[in-house]
Amino acid sequence: QVQLVESGGALVQPGGSLRLSCAASGFVLDYYAVAWFRQAPGKEREGVSCISGRDGSSDGTTYYTISVRGRFTISRDNAKNTVDLQMNSLEPEDTAVYYCAAVSRYRGRGVGDYDYWGQGTQVTVSS
Repeated sequence: QVQLVESGGALVQPGGSLRLSCAASGFVLDYYAVAWFRQAPGKEREGVSCISGRDGSSDGTTYYTISVRGRFTISRDNAKNTVDLQMNSLEPEDTAVYYCAAVSRYRGRGVGDYDYWGQGTQVTVSS
């Protein structure tokens, strides 16, 4: 059974850091493009970051939406079969439910470009 499970969400003060983890079961995540999305109350789900899969042409290529560049880092831990999102210098505007998603071959950065989704983890940035 293919499954993605996010973890690491929490309440953190502005300026703080969190590390989210997306764990896969039923498939090897290294061969899949993986993205992190987030959805704040009353807003559409938006792409935060993505990393290409091991498809030969773009192995390890990363992307960040402009609002998180320089603060967030996406990376793989193949030993754990996870993709992590290190989030530093967190701002109240980063408050949202964070979702990871995966697809066997990279199609794009939109919600509809990913086939497998986790259930989400809440990140709240507040003093």
